[in-house]
Amino acid sequence: MSTDAIDGQAGGFDPAEEAQILDAITKWLERDVKPHVMALEHEDEYPHEMVAQMKELGLFGATIDPEYGGLGLPASTYAKIVTTISEVWMSLTGIFNSHLIMSAAVQRFGTEAQKRAFLPRFATGEMRGGLALTEPDCGTDLQAIRTRAVRDGDDYVINGTKTWISNGIEGSCFALLVKTDTEVQPRHKGMTMFLAEKGPGFRVSRKLEKLGYKGIDSAELIFEDYRVPADRLIGGEEGRGFHHAVGGLELGRINVAARGVGLANAALKDSVAYAQVRKTMGKPICQHQAIQLKLGDMATRCEAARLLVEQAAGAYDRGERCDMEAGMAKLFASEAAVENSMEAMRIHGGYGYSKEFAIERYFRDAPLMCIGEGTNEIQRIIIAKQLVERNPV
Repeated sequence: MSTDAIDGQAGGFDPAEEAQILDAITKWLERDVKPHVMALEHEDEYPHEMVAQMKELGLFGATIDPEYGGLGLPASTYAKIVTTISEVWMSLTGIFNSHLIMSAAVQRFGTEAQKRAFLPRFATGEMRGGLALTEPDCGTDLQAIRTRAVRDGDDYVINGTKTWISNGIEGSCFALLVKTDTEVQPRHKGMTMFLAEKGPGFRVSRKLEKLGYKGIDSAELIFEDYRVPADRLIGGEEGRGFHHAVGGLELGRINVAARGVGLANAALKDSVAYAQVRKTMGKPICQHQAIQLKLGDMATRCEAARLLVEQAAGAYDRGERCDMEAGMAKLFASEAAVENSMEAMRIHGGYGYSKEFAIERYFRDAPLMCIGEGTNEIQRIIIAKQLVERNPV
């Protein structure tokens, strides 16, 4: 079924334009996504038709500059799109978010030739992919990566393994973080990022099975004497890879926080509806004080999380440093999603534990938000360090 294309170049993204964009997304979700989510999610099946529709909607170019064919949406609008989609099926947001962080690395740090060669294809979704950072023995501590790139004439030869890579099977191009110097100190100065397209020496070893976050492919990638041209080194300069990687984390954490808001909202909405039709002791359970206490807390968490995301996205759009704000939003919104999903399960009772309802999916999806884009323990440390740095005695 056809989709309503989003025009992101209407000139400024005033509230009316933003409402138009969100309305197009909502109509698509109601018409083409919601009826099929349960079947696809239970089978862990990649949503090829929905991805094609997301291409039509322009979502793969949502934050890419219009100069390169994207919509050029501000983070504040993008976060609302992510929240809206996550209320229906959170997995879909991962398909374009990882892709857009890769795109942002090229847009912010790439050479002009790299921007011209890749961003238009990223924007249309013709070429899709994501970030290849994590390794079997390396997650939060990116400086511990072992994947190695060695210069050989006009190419680099890469060997190593990446894991938990979103879009690893269906994607064709990845922002690949490697070590080009294993001796330099500090370690981050030896890290470099390449645009790596699939080809000889680059293979997917396996699909990784997950508790939740079904539908999107998460994979292990193997590089064995994989040759990549030197002109695919993002920015053209070795030793800047760590900077490129962490440069995308603020937007990534805002995205994860927005997903958390969407999941928390979905759990609340389903619970409010169910509590009005389910009866015990001769009346709807929403009239029982025990249920009212849960709904009150759930609603407050949703609103607080939304406002934290709004604050972080606004700071990002203004070009301000916002690692603390993004960390707060990610921390609170992800925990809100976990708590709301659990409370929704309690409110729904046995039905909440049943695969006939969406509650058990929220319960399985929510914990990922506490891990991805930096664990919540790391977020607390970042917040504390920034508090001290911004408020010297």
